[in-house]
Amino acid sequence: MRILLAEDEHTLGTWLCKALEHLGIQVEWVDNGRSADSALQLRDHDALVLDLGLPGLDGHEVLRRLRERDQRLPALILTARDSVNDRVDALNAGADDYLAKPFALPELEARLQALVRRSRGIEHPRSSCGPLVYETARRQFTLHGEVLHMPPREHAVLRALLQRSGEPLSKQQIIDRVFSDDDEVHLEAIEVIVHRLRKRLSTTPVRIHTLRGLGYVLELA
Repeated sequence: MRILLAEDEHTLGTWLCKALEHLGIQVEWVDNGRSADSALQLRDHDALVLDLGLPGLDGHEVLRRLRERDQRLPALILTARDSVNDRVDALNAGADDYLAKPFALPELEARLQALVRRSRGIEHPRSSCGPLVYETARRQFTLHGEVLHMPPREHAVLRALLQRSGEPLSKQQIIDRVFSDDDEVHLEAIEVIVHRLRKRLSTTPVRIHTLRGLGYVLELA
């Protein structure tokens, strides 16, 4: 999952980036409303976490522009403003959920997962593809019931493909969703990782297909 975090409190933003990325959620962080509005138009995200009190453009205006463009990205408001009127106004403006500060990280993660599931029209996260299963609690893959051990980069790429199983992901989308800006990962590296994953899955009905011009898709043969 890749989210856009629009939060101008730098201590909170820094902590959230590290905490969410530790949970396997890729974060693009901006600290003002104009940067948030630009990022939403230029790059692909699975969800938006939006503070209302942003400089430049406030969160209400960012949300209004998002919905005016008919972008149906799930939006979670994260703010210290917790009156009933604030919540009602945000939800009426197009927010999908509302979480007041201070908050617990597990609740934020659970709400994000639920928003993304609903946005894709499914009740449960895509956690399996045939004999390949991702166990969220243990953060590990099993194949035919046996733990599938692999290096962190292979693990991260396979999880991204599994979360979007049946849908193509381009090499750049995989990089954006899996690796932080600090990681120097080139498109060729994704080819190598996918090649290794294909070898691991070669004796199973699970396949990573290449769709010309679209990217890679994980599905059953």
